[in-house]
Amino acid sequence: MSNTSASWQLARFRDLTVDDLYAIVRLREAVFIIEQNCPYPDSDGRDPLAWHLLGWRDGPDGKSLGAYARIFEPGIRYHEASIGRIVTAPDLRGTGLGKQLMVEALRRTEQLVPHQPIKIAAQRRLENFYRGFGFKSISEPYEEDGIIHVDMVREAVGGRGEAGS
Repeated sequence: MSNTSASWQLARFRDLTVDDLYAIVRLREAVFIIEQNCPYPDSDGRDPLAWHLLGWRDGPDGKSLGAYARIFEPGIRYHEASIGRIVTAPDLRGTGLGKQLMVEALRRTEQLVPHQPIKIAAQRRLENFYRGFGFKSISEPYEEDGIIHVDMVREAVGGRGEAGS
């Protein structure tokens, strides 16, 4: 396990600085459009409705965005709360930062909307990664923007209705 860590920032769209937004667009474009050879409009109109989780890293060239995710409260993207646009900078993969991002995204989502299920549209190749965080597949694989996805849900943690073990 690497000692890669990030300082986390959670912000509404209106509270992002121009520099924050530029870093988000650069990272999402580099991975979701260029690396994955998927020419689709990343600006889907949902950013103003989301919470934005940014994982900043200090490096020799200053602060850089190493990880990012969008968080939606229930009823915006899906009936459930959701996390999307989950991305780690290519040069930081394999360092554990992606796992830290998911831990932080789940923690922040649970703070925003406690005891709620969380839904994601996962790339099929990452299905096992998300299973490690308690997500279960709830759909057949489907194609979205040229990439095979599967819908996954993580049931509510804590709160009413959970049986003791």
